[in-house]
Amino acid sequence: MNTSESILTIAKKTIELESQAILNLSNLVDEDFENAVSLIYKSKGRVIITGVGKSAIIANKIVATLNSTGTPSIFMHAADAIHGDLGLILKDDIVICISKSGNTPEIKVLVPLIKNGGNKLIAITGNPDSFLGKQSDFVLNSFVDQEACPNNLAPTTSTTAQLVIGDALAVCLVELRGFSSKDFAKYHPGGSLGKRLYLRVGDLSSLNKKPCVDIETNVKDVIIEISEKMLGVTAVVDKNKLVGIITDGDLRRMLTKNETFTHLKAKDIMSTNPKRIAEDAMAVDALDVMETYNITQLLVEQDGSYVGVVHLHDLIKEGII
Repeated sequence: MNTSESILTIAKKTIELESQAILNLSNLVDEDFENAVSLIYKSKGRVIITGVGKSAIIANKIVATLNSTGTPSIFMHAADAIHGDLGLILKDDIVICISKSGNTPEIKVLVPLIKNGGNKLIAITGNPDSFLGKQSDFVLNSFVDQEACPNNLAPTTSTTAQLVIGDALAVCLVELRGFSSKDFAKYHPGGSLGKRLYLRVGDLSSLNKKPCVDIETNVKDVIIEISEKMLGVTAVVDKNKLVGIITDGDLRRMLTKNETFTHLKAKDIMSTNPKRIAEDAMAVDALDVMETYNITQLLVEQDGSYVGVVHLHDLIKEGII
């Protein structure tokens, strides 16, 4: 196999095989899935997710998803559990065990210990008739016909199915909890996703200088103001009321229309009715306005008063874009 056509054929076959397996999972969702979700939703404890090998990696991802969507979860490696980490499990915790076969040696040792502790056990397995399946309170069937691996050995389709089952669990819990975008932002304060949900215009404009001139300010001083404040723009006010805006573009247009400009004032070159946004508006809303009107700056107001400028570069710097 040495041609790009062969590579693309294999890639497409892999994607199609895994997508068909995922689609089939909807036929395997039953009362056990519903009861498992209800159990977790009503639980006062945490969700402990365990597995070995590739299933352990999937368990880590599901833990991360649950934690970020309001369901406290902890990963526990099945091999480490039987060598001391079993102490992670508290009285009210629910354990989810992930295993394709449900018959691995670590699982056979671990499951009785979990049951002896009185904790509820949920299995994610492709073999409901396995040791794990029969010992669990609820079984989430992740059966797949075959792995995408040409030798039908390397966990590929099966781990994808496990991951999708985990996502389905998480999304069901999100819906039941009424988990909102504001809740999501609380758990993602440092990432770009979180910033899109909590960062406000004032958080950005307050860090910038506040360019401002009066309508009677001469053009020379307007140029100085724009240059010193380094935002490519200045607001124009009349008796402290915002009436216009002057941008670098306005200055260039002025130069093309006038041989001399010493007699001109701010009111002669400003654009009236400038686009503006409230200080307490979301930063992502400022981006929407900029994209809609193809502009790079917005004047910021609060309670009708001009308070500053938010620039496209501010949004880029914070990862909003």
